[in-house]
Amino acid sequence: MIRYKPGDALPLSLVSTTRETERAASGILPSHELMKRAGLAVAQLARAISPHAQTIWIACGPGNNGGDGLEAARVLRRSGIEAVVTLAGDPAKRPGDAGQSLCEAMREGVRISDSPPTVLTDEDICIDALLGIGAKHAPKGVIADWLRVMKASPAAILAVDVPTGLDADTGYLHQGQSSLTTASGGLHGLVQSRHHTLALLTLKPGLFMGCGRDAAGTIWFDDLGISDAYRPRVDARLNPEPAYRDRPHHSHKGSFGMVAVLGGESIQHRGQGMTGAALLAARAALCGGAGRVLVGLLDDAPMTVDTNLPELMFRATTAIPWGESTTVCGCGGGERIRPWLPILFRDVQRLVLDADALNALAHDPSLQTMLAQRASRRDCATVITPHPLEAARLLGCDVNEIQRDRLRAAWQLGERLGCTVVLKGSGTVIAKPDRPPTINPTGNGRLATAGTGDVLAGLIGARLSGGLSEYDAACQAVYQHGMVADRWARLEPLTAMALAQAMS
Repeated sequence: MIRYKPGDALPLSLVSTTRETERAASGILPSHELMKRAGLAVAQLARAISPHAQTIWIACGPGNNGGDGLEAARVLRRSGIEAVVTLAGDPAKRPGDAGQSLCEAMREGVRISDSPPTVLTDEDICIDALLGIGAKHAPKGVIADWLRVMKASPAAILAVDVPTGLDADTGYLHQGQSSLTTASGGLHGLVQSRHHTLALLTLKPGLFMGCGRDAAGTIWFDDLGISDAYRPRVDARLNPEPAYRDRPHHSHKGSFGMVAVLGGESIQHRGQGMTGAALLAARAALCGGAGRVLVGLLDDAPMTVDTNLPELMFRATTAIPWGESTTVCGCGGGERIRPWLPILFRDVQRLVLDADALNALAHDPSLQTMLAQRASRRDCATVITPHPLEAARLLGCDVNEIQRDRLRAAWQLGERLGCTVVLKGSGTVIAKPDRPPTINPTGNGRLATAGTGDVLAGLIGARLSGGLSEYDAACQAVYQHGMVADRWARLEPLTAMALAQAMS
């Protein structure tokens, strides 16, 4: 059993793959062995989390997740610890191994109760063995009631496989459950150190995306000893911490390439000055290691120097050598970015598209066709960095559809446009058509502030200009972007400007 830490490069398996793994493992192991191993792992972790618990409550659902909970109760009883077990569903209808676990638990005298414990302290622990990976709808009835009791108590909570109500594939938290959400729909009591999740057999993508990162709390993993005999298919992977190397002594500024930033529409054009977005991207590119950074502002009276960062080189847009630069396009570009896209698609080898460049793409199918055609040119690399709303515009769907299946949405965009996609959000997804998607484990809610996306675009540009492939550049930049936020002093505000400057 391991405790997951950001930076661990581990494979992720969808529910369908996990089911295949279960069947394969069951064919290798003796009957009922897999559930027994799961119960042992749950019991051991529960004791480690709450070693002084006077009450251990195991809420068991009607399926195999509940069977794991019953096995944990058996293990605890054999060690002299009496857990309180509550059962959801008809005991007579428990399938296969779960039914056998119930019969053996009753035969061994495991305490079965009709209701949860009335008193729980902060030294106690509740084990959520209710629905696991099979949940596709909001919990209801007694299951929802028991979840409400768990959340309201001060006790630690250990979820078996995934927290009940969380989609194991997508990290979507099924709504309509008063036990998990507030009246306004927000998470209620989930972002707490007392929450733990023990993933069994495989790690599930939903634990690292969307609401999963909040709901799961501390994530633990036990492959139940099957990895030596059977290796599950990799459906996705966790973004590993990149290996940072010192620059050689004989380097010069040309060794790390040139980034050109195009954006920053003037206030005169639409009454919305957006120069700051382009400057943030440029500062991130420079602080992120680019040898030189040129700035081309789509402004009627562009600035000529940034006194806070005089190393930035301002140029007329017509004077920038686009064919020699890694170009970051769209940050604050407004409507003026659109005529530039065909030129950049043709002339630029390494291209990062963000913000208004993506909006222009969404409204012009001909531009999407041009972008997709770049994929046939072996010398071209393209990274797009949509947030969920921009992704929805590009795919012609509702933003909720994006959030309900972020892996699929990112992969679809990569297939359609022939590029590497960075779908931003909780558990940013990096996808490329020819490889499994990557989920980034770093970052937190402090990045939910204006300008941080521009910083990420500039940082990706710096990684591209330094010679990384588009996919590796995206993975490294996204990891570092989130890591800076994770290491930020808790009481210090995080602004996009501060984030950009911290990239060095």
